[in-house]
Amino acid sequence: MTDGPLIVQSDKTLLLEVDHPLADPARRAIAPFAELERAPEHVHTYRVTPLGLWNARAAGHDAEAVVDALLTYSRYAVPHALLVDIAETMDRYGRLTLAKDPAAGLVLTSTDRPVLEEVLRSARIRGMVGERIGPDAVVVHPSERGRLKQALLKLGWPAEDLAGYVDGERHAIALREHGWVLREYQRQAAEGFWHGGSGVVVLPCGSGKTVVGAAAMALAGSTTLILVTTTLAARQWRDELLRRTTLTEEEIGEFSGARKEVRPVTIATYQVMTTRRKGVYPHLELFDARDWGLIIYDEVHLLPAPIFRFAADIQARRRLGLTATLVREDGREADVFSLIGPKRYDAPWKDMETQGWIAPAECVEVRITLTDAERLAYAMAEPEERYRFAATTATKTQVVVDLVAQHCGEQILVIGQYLDQLEELAQRLGVPLITGGTTVAERQRLFDQFRAGELSTLVVSKVANFSIDLPEAAVAIQVSGTFGSRQEEAQRLGRLLRPKRDGRTARFYALVARDTLDQDFAAHRQRFLAEQGYAYQIVDAEDLPGPERSTDLTA
Repeated sequence: MTDGPLIVQSDKTLLLEVDHPLADPARRAIAPFAELERAPEHVHTYRVTPLGLWNARAAGHDAEAVVDALLTYSRYAVPHALLVDIAETMDRYGRLTLAKDPAAGLVLTSTDRPVLEEVLRSARIRGMVGERIGPDAVVVHPSERGRLKQALLKLGWPAEDLAGYVDGERHAIALREHGWVLREYQRQAAEGFWHGGSGVVVLPCGSGKTVVGAAAMALAGSTTLILVTTTLAARQWRDELLRRTTLTEEEIGEFSGARKEVRPVTIATYQVMTTRRKGVYPHLELFDARDWGLIIYDEVHLLPAPIFRFAADIQARRRLGLTATLVREDGREADVFSLIGPKRYDAPWKDMETQGWIAPAECVEVRITLTDAERLAYAMAEPEERYRFAATTATKTQVVVDLVAQHCGEQILVIGQYLDQLEELAQRLGVPLITGGTTVAERQRLFDQFRAGELSTLVVSKVANFSIDLPEAAVAIQVSGTFGSRQEEAQRLGRLLRPKRDGRTARFYALVARDTLDQDFAAHRQRFLAEQGYAYQIVDAEDLPGPERSTDLTA
């Protein structure tokens, strides 16, 4: 027992004292197996879960390393039962392995025959395996490799996948050596992925996940399929690859609603890939269109169900997932682990801010009081309509107008969920509106004008949540959202996190109607950012300075 920075508790939570001199090495030691839950000012809370422990095993860490980290940095005696549970949980990983047999092909083998007997008697496993080829092995059809891993994880017996990867069609890709430098954490993330074979890299918005993808492509040196959220994101990827690598325009294809190009590097949108016609997904054949050596899933936490299914079918290809947060409101993080791969690199947002790689940001929740008439109408509304009513209350409109006036001269995004609300705001502010109905060309034109400073304010719907690079955006005003989505809140703040040329702090405002579902959902939405160390200052809308009085909201 030492005066360490860590308090290890029997409920599997770890409390880290942030100001302790050993806090940084302790954080690095527990990061491979413990998930950060909360990161307020002085004490950060981590949790040890089976998925986190199996993630660590898949990434090459054993139980001895985990136990040693806890014993080294714990302030008090570590509960013995917890150490036993960690060892036994990690021991579950690898008792089953998937490997290639020269004669039988893909085979599931076990070092523990009772475990194999147990899983083979599961109804969900039975249809995925073939003949028994010995007391400890059974044939698996290659197409079932991913689904079998999913099913075994749900049964609590995650399989170690040693079946390896096909190289895919070779294609020379190198990083350009002039005009930019690969940051150390980007290099570590790419190499961590490459040495692990497949997996997920978690980095904050604005820290260069696309660059990590480019570095991974250079390591692979093969044909690559990149899946992205929107056509604009596809074109940003293309521009980045042309800027950072030796690829030419002729080598990069776009597979979207507008174009259907299949080239050595093909960038496709999730939307077109999951377009359904007469019960089938005609464009999913793109996965088989070439002998891809690498598949990159941008914003991997958003994977739609059909893509999950195809990810299960292509386990022989190297797979890289990129995201700012693995939070999914449907709880399918385990599917990302089993089908894409374990987390290979993770960087806390506040650590990246401290190092200057992302902009500092202040989060402000502006509480708005409904008028008496609005309160009565809210109380009488049908339950399913109450959130929309509170989120789009007319009282918010004037607050937005005042905030935009306060930040005159800065690059401002007004973000919301409901189109009628956004249309009214765009009209009141006299600025353009970008929604899902805005053509790709028009979106591109408006975003380019915003980047160039020709437009200082844009009103945007949820189409701007992801993969939009707006380096000088410094203020975001959120008027409504997708109920209690933590991931959406993080992505919206992420629009502001590119470092500013003058080093200034970004401002993220969330407008919330007091004593309504809007306030309840806001509390849930903020959880992930609070866990990353962002503290929301709560102010009353009536206390905000009027545009004629002050331009300093901290006054």
